[in-house]
Amino acid sequence: MDIEVVRGATLFAGLDDEATSALMKFMNPRSLRRGTVLFHEGDAGDELYIVSSGKLKIGRESSDGRENLLSVIGPGEIIGELSLFDPGPRSTSVTAVSQSELLSLKHEDLTTWLDERPRAAMNLLKALAQRLRRTNETVGDLVFSDVPGRVAKALLDLASRFSKPAPDGVLVAHDLTQEELAQLVGASRETVNKALADFAARGFIRLEARSVVILDMERMRNRAR
Repeated sequence: MDIEVVRGATLFAGLDDEATSALMKFMNPRSLRRGTVLFHEGDAGDELYIVSSGKLKIGRESSDGRENLLSVIGPGEIIGELSLFDPGPRSTSVTAVSQSELLSLKHEDLTTWLDERPRAAMNLLKALAQRLRRTNETVGDLVFSDVPGRVAKALLDLASRFSKPAPDGVLVAHDLTQEELAQLVGASRETVNKALADFAARGFIRLEARSVVILDMERMRNRAR
């Protein structure tokens, strides 16, 4: 296990070697292939997970079977920390959208470790606050932004975490299907595809399989406002 992966997580940022090594003794690696479910909404949960590599989607399912994709997470992000403070069934489902490597940690082991390290407890509160802030932004976007604006903002958010340079722009390999991208934006697939096609026609982006190349970052930022 890579100690820098653990330190890259918000919860464990700034820990010294002793504290990080002590924590890693409790952790176990886990691999997920694309399409594998880590856990379902309603499952009992007693572990949190740190993403070492790959991407996973977090979503909820409505009573009629429709899926609402809440977010896509990647390396350094944490899954399942809510049940540390509020034990109970999982509130979301998590599925790998690419080959993913995780580190799992039992909540009872984390609690024991936190008892001696109050600074890490503050980091956990920071991680929860960031999650709440992101949720509030998503709700605000659904109320105040049109679909093209939400698509632009979603692509920029994905770019901030999963992009790499391309010869003519920034490659965002999001690994999402058209339906999953529409769920993330909170709109129909047809409406999202229309927005993407319009961005491509204007030269903002180039569409590729499960990815986009952002050709004009400034115009995309302006459209996301």
